[in-house]
Amino acid sequence: MQLVIGRIGKPHGVRGEVTVEVRTDEPEARFAPGTVLRTEPGAKPPTASPRSTVPGIEPGAVPAPAPADGLGVPFRVPAELTIEEARFHQGRMLVAFDGILDRDGAEALRGTLLVVDSADVAPPDDPEEFHDHQLVGLAAVTRAGERLGEVVRIDHAPSSDLLVLRRPEGRTALIPFVRAIVPEVDLAGGRVIVDPPAGLLDL
Repeated sequence: MQLVIGRIGKPHGVRGEVTVEVRTDEPEARFAPGTVLRTEPGAKPPTASPRSTVPGIEPGAVPAPAPADGLGVPFRVPAELTIEEARFHQGRMLVAFDGILDRDGAEALRGTLLVVDSADVAPPDDPEEFHDHQLVGLAAVTRAGERLGEVVRIDHAPSSDLLVLRRPEGRTALIPFVRAIVPEVDLAGGRVIVDPPAGLLDL
């Protein structure tokens, strides 16, 4: 199983750094310099055109800045990216990748998903800790057994991690992943027990 650990956002500066939307609770380990991450297409960058008609450029390719002859060249996101440097700045993760040297290259990566294989992720030592992929797909139920929805992803907020539920009626709900609200995680049973305070599911 491929696990998404981040999504590349907008460029930062002019030297190829990008912002990354972190989707892992171990960013220091996952984004350590020298780490090789696989890539998957995400949302297309704003400069992409699904109906590109520039001669020699495949439809949907992201043209890099046009050289002197004005033709432009297609940029293809590499299957793997190697982290050169990663740091937090004003609450955001900034990452520099080998071979991405300027703002144009960084812009072409926008929307790309960064993934690792779940087989390469060791289980947590603490039985009270869980990797995101262990929680995604679990049913969320109350102590009385009422189904509240399904965990579709984990958001890593500054104050606490949040379980993002898809409610039966289709909307989403955010559940703080703290013991007072999520007293039990039953991996074997495929569920999390949620004891929501009044009004939480109405937000």
